[in-house]
Amino acid sequence: MGAMNFKPDLQTFVLVAIDVIATYLALVLATVVTLTASELLATTDWLFTFGIMAASNVASFIVFRLYSNMWQYASGKDIGMLVAATLCATFAGALVQFIASGRLPIRVYGLAWLMFLVVAGGARYALYSLYRRRHASEWRPPRPLRPRTLVVGAGEVASYTIERMNKGDTAMQGLPIIAVDDDKNKIKKRIRGVKVAGPTEDIPKLAARHQIVQIVVAMPSATTEQRKRIYDICIQTNCHLLTLPDVPNVSKMHVKELDKYQLRDVDLKDLLSREEVVLNTCMVSGYLADKTVLITGGGGSIGSELARQACTVAPQRLIIFDIYENTAFELANELNALYSDIDILVEIGSVRDPERLEALFATYRPDVVFHAAAHKHVPLMETNPREAVLNNVFGTLNMARCADAHDTKTFIFISTDKAVNPSSVMGATKRLGEMIVQSYASRSSTCFSAVRFGNVLGSHGSVIPSFQRQIDKGGPVTVTHAEITRYFMTIPESARLVVTAGGMAKGGEIFILEMGEPVKIVDLARDLIRLNGLVPDKDIQIEYTGLRKGEKLHEELLMQGELQSGTVVSGIMVSTGTTVTESEVTDKLNKLEKCLKDPSRSVRECLVEVVPTYSPDLVE
Repeated sequence: MGAMNFKPDLQTFVLVAIDVIATYLALVLATVVTLTASELLATTDWLFTFGIMAASNVASFIVFRLYSNMWQYASGKDIGMLVAATLCATFAGALVQFIASGRLPIRVYGLAWLMFLVVAGGARYALYSLYRRRHASEWRPPRPLRPRTLVVGAGEVASYTIERMNKGDTAMQGLPIIAVDDDKNKIKKRIRGVKVAGPTEDIPKLAARHQIVQIVVAMPSATTEQRKRIYDICIQTNCHLLTLPDVPNVSKMHVKELDKYQLRDVDLKDLLSREEVVLNTCMVSGYLADKTVLITGGGGSIGSELARQACTVAPQRLIIFDIYENTAFELANELNALYSDIDILVEIGSVRDPERLEALFATYRPDVVFHAAAHKHVPLMETNPREAVLNNVFGTLNMARCADAHDTKTFIFISTDKAVNPSSVMGATKRLGEMIVQSYASRSSTCFSAVRFGNVLGSHGSVIPSFQRQIDKGGPVTVTHAEITRYFMTIPESARLVVTAGGMAKGGEIFILEMGEPVKIVDLARDLIRLNGLVPDKDIQIEYTGLRKGEKLHEELLMQGELQSGTVVSGIMVSTGTTVTESEVTDKLNKLEKCLKDPSRSVRECLVEVVPTYSPDLVE
């Protein structure tokens, strides 16, 4: 069982010494306690007898790999192995002594085994306890198969959750110990045998008192503010935090319907201070059905989610266009496995290549284009302004020309809140992209519109994955400024906004999702550290590095002079102000093109000239 891999270290030598001494002590005491005076006088070869038992114990522990165990992380399984190993050792030692005609009475072996088990187990428990005391701030008890669970809520959904846990449902693993609820009438009562021990504000002390490992939030009727408050309390406990997806009225559902609901980890989007906007894309997405849909940047975070949502409306053909082949290939495989009735194609190429785009449009004649391809990372574009202009400005121009020439019905351009009064090269190029789209909208039979995003949680290169990598490495987590804020949206929200905008667009609009109040980046960092079961500024330090070039302290959604109005879809606003004429856009693009051909010209200075709202030295 692994004895050949036995490699002793200092801990092993200490434990072996303790085990040998414990064997002798246990046998001496067991002999003195259980044998009569005459039996004691008749017993010979004490050293040989006790030595056999000591060797048997040590050999058994080696075979059972008990000297290889990290006892500071011991679990119930390790204790079971210890009991089994001592029983086997006692039997083997007694057998050897029987063969050698030197056995002791059975009662001596029984009592000696019990005494030895207590001493050997006590030594290992001492290692376990010592480690916990020395590393109290880092200690994370191993999660058992049924972790001790505190359930937040004492209503219908909480009852259903506790019932499934008690049945051993693998989708809802946990041992419900206590529950909490803010309804005073429920406190001190029991729900399916589980006591409602107090209000939600008592979660930290109750979790500590009852050695809770896992907290399950089962309150789907709670408001966003209530859930945010509860999550903020829960993440102070360092317990594993889970929740349920929105569960409708349990009493009106069939049992089989309930089985599909599973616990999921609480993530950062749950901690946002606003409700996620869920748009009814079915109302407006009919323009995609039985059509050819082209998505540029289709392998990226936004493009891939757009592709998934577009497929639910059954287009005839979906073209994933990207310069990076790996993610596009993986997405096509995923979608082909789900939608055998849709012609899903991958085309590799760049929006900077007019000839490639002309061939693409001539071959497929797409009805709908979602233009998501772009260079988006602000610091990189500050040091590569020429590439930003070629891709974000002239790439968008190439796409718009092809869509117009090939009678595409709908063209949606993905913009960003960084295009509003831009302080970065990336933002300035995106503002030019908006201008191009609006100028084509005024003269083309194609419906050209744009959507303006905030920061997208979980997208490639976004702040959250970066924070997570830093936490995984033990910190520090770096934030540019203590007061920096951003508007945030989730990947599904952003994709729904694009699909919905395409269904509502009449031409020239810039659609904006209502994103509530901006979020402080340092608050996101602290919440993510807590979600990892760690303490900000103790387990993981937060360091401030200073605003980067082109970075604003606060983003905006509207420029001065832009008009905002509501739409028929709740949660989406539209801006129709600050449009530019075709001749103005042509003049701006000509200036940029000349600048790119002249190595002596500064691309950034030229951007200042053609984008009046661009302030590259803006630092708030």
